[in-house]
Amino acid sequence: MVPKGSGAHGKFVCTDDLSDLCLAAMFKKGAECPVTVRFSTVGGETGTSDSARDPRGFSVKFKTPEGNFDWVANNTPVFFLRDPAKFPHFIHTQKRDPETHLTGADDSTNFWDYLSQNPESVHQVMILMGDRGIPSGFRHMHGYYGHSLNTYTFYCFGVICADLCLNLYS
Repeated sequence: MVPKGSGAHGKFVCTDDLSDLCLAAMFKKGAECPVTVRFSTVGGETGTSDSARDPRGFSVKFKTPEGNFDWVANNTPVFFLRDPAKFPHFIHTQKRDPETHLTGADDSTNFWDYLSQNPESVHQVMILMGDRGIPSGFRHMHGYYGHSLNTYTFYCFGVICADLCLNLYS
């Protein structure tokens, strides 16, 4: 389902002790583990423009002694749906129509039809069609984890870009 992107390998080093939030060994000060990151567009297909109004996604895999810890996130703090049962219907609005073979860029009827029937999508559409809709690059975007984690209490993580968060404008 992921059409195009890039990735990197590196090392995660915990610089502050987070044992008050989580018991995982990787969150103790000085702990290190290998990490792999994958960035990609979400809805486009191979050959689509890098300047398309499409959320960007990324995943981070921490390879710890206790096992793998995976994050999957997007560059927007909200998503098109709240009910996971709606995901197959939504993702079909992002792919080619099986009868006409038209993409969403050629015939956006499925996409707008989905939005009209799912008002929880309005917030995401406002972000996508606004100034933050086209990230300048994977290096210049924030990331928002799509799930809450049960540590001692529930937390939702985000990754804030160390450089300036840049977007393209149309």
